Amino acid sequence: MARGFVYLTAVVDWASRRVLAHRVAITLEAEHAVAVLEEAFARYGQPEIVNTDQGSQFTSDVFTETVLGKGVRLSMDGKGSWRDNVFVERLWRSVKYEEVYLKAYESVSQARESIAAYMTWYNRQRPHSSLTDRTPDEAYFAMLPAINTAA
Repeated sequence: MARGFVYLTAVVDWASRRVLAHRVAITLEAEHAVAVLEEAFARYGQPEIVNTDQGSQFTSDVFTETVLGKGVRLSMDGKGSWRDNVFVERLWRSVKYEEVYLKAYESVSQARESIAAYMTWYNRQRPHSSLTDRTPDEAYFAMLPAINTAA
């Protein structure tokens, strides 16, 4: 931001690169990570596994208890294991270069609004070469019939 910082937490579907939920906050407290995780679970169901880095918000008791209490396995990247979290790292790069670095947000609310618009655009309109030039929404929603049939 022009003055100060905001922090972005996102839940990303690995297969489709779709951002299932995100939150912009002014602190790195675990409550924000829990809120975005619970939003994704409520909207899209619970995955078998959640992968995070080892940030304090993700190693906190409140976050780990939330994940494990729902019967979801928790995986955390080890030091130097960037490949475990590569899809989120690529998202961060895209958000930074295609949104954040192009703007100097004047307020937290402006950052939230602009980043939310970017995430909508990212999911609905931004093609990905790794998805054969489909958008994350196209890839995600194309998988749903196969997932429902398998269940």
